[in-house]
Amino acid sequence: MLSLNLSGKTALIGGSTQGIGLASAQELAALGADCVLISRNEEKLKAAIATLPQAGSQKHTYLVADYSQPEHVGEVVAAFLTGNNVDILVNNSGGPAAGPASNAKPSEFLAAFQQHLLCNHILTTLVMEGMKQRKWGRIINIISTSVKIPLKDLGVSNTIRGAVASWAKTMANELGQYGITVNNVLPGATSTERLVNIINNKSLKTGKSKEEIEHEMMEEVPAKRFGLPGEIAAMVAFLATPAAAYVNGTSIPVDGGRTGSI
Repeated sequence: MLSLNLSGKTALIGGSTQGIGLASAQELAALGADCVLISRNEEKLKAAIATLPQAGSQKHTYLVADYSQPEHVGEVVAAFLTGNNVDILVNNSGGPAAGPASNAKPSEFLAAFQQHLLCNHILTTLVMEGMKQRKWGRIINIISTSVKIPLKDLGVSNTIRGAVASWAKTMANELGQYGITVNNVLPGATSTERLVNIINNKSLKTGKSKEEIEHEMMEEVPAKRFGLPGEIAAMVAFLATPAAAYVNGTSIPVDGGRTGSI
């Protein structure tokens, strides 16, 4: 029987003080992984660490870094890797602001490219050498269902998320021979702070109440509800396990069936 146990593995999780990032850390810790949380707010990191399951010799820690500064993120993680290994990397950070692509400034695309693709690439290239040596590794990117079908009024996000998905497939092809898998988890509408912001923005633009916007969004989902962060995290956790060793180069929607493609 293939194992779901992550004891002895170390996971580095981005954007892990709230939402899907924190839920992913909690799930990975529950499977036995030592978790390293990374975010820009140290107080929130301390609070997040306190919520992680911990048993036996399990240890959790955190790193403070701002994903708007890719080089600094790389320096912080490189320093941690001196004397430490990372077996599982969960690339995750907050999404770009909503709005049509036709109204977006070049600087918005550049900032999102740095925060998402460049940070993902820097962290992956830092951890992959150790993974190659150990012949085992998991790179999991939390992106968006927009890589399947672009979402209305998320122009910058659609563009950059698509680039991340293409990068991830390329990396999966290159790293698979070393026992390293690279997969994307695509959350649908999930009850997080970002979803609240999207609903608020739609309400302001349309004049509809937040309740109306929520109802309309839920009606687009066959499950007729929003997802929970833990439901997305469950897929992240599975992809991190030894049992998922032959899952590589995929983009898996976790969206209640909303995405209209096969």
